[in-house]
Amino acid sequence: MKTIESFLVDHEKLLPGLYVSRRDGDGQITTFDLRFTAPNREEPMNMSAVHTIEHIGATFLRNSARADEVVYFGPMGCRTGFYLVMLGRLDPVDVYELVTAMCAYIASFCGEIPGATPKECGNYSDQNLPLANKYAAKYLRELQEKRFSYPGQ
Repeated sequence: MKTIESFLVDHEKLLPGLYVSRRDGDGQITTFDLRFTAPNREEPMNMSAVHTIEHIGATFLRNSARADEVVYFGPMGCRTGFYLVMLGRLDPVDVYELVTAMCAYIASFCGEIPGATPKECGNYSDQNLPLANKYAAKYLRELQEKRFSYPGQ
């Protein structure tokens, strides 16, 4: 089988940042890699906090001014970040403000986590808001470095 593109990125050099992961549909769908941690050099994120970021982040994005462009927001299996899939041929600078606003929102979020009830979620009780706040605040600081290209690109 052909190696998928994300496995061609040198994860030993990858730093937290906001990267284009791939383009599909003749380039009209862009998948972004929101890399919260340095793979294999930092501990993977706690799954309960990842779940919380997913709930709050997806709710924020789908209520933003750009909601019609959002296709998907969800975690990476390796627990080092998230994927954001958007309509359009976009670059990181095009979603930078949206992603930083989302992270600021998550970092300061308090109260009931959206969609965290038995009726709304298949694992509703597996949440960790304080740690989600911490991860989002850390990533927000990392985004100030504006790392937009994979190492070696």
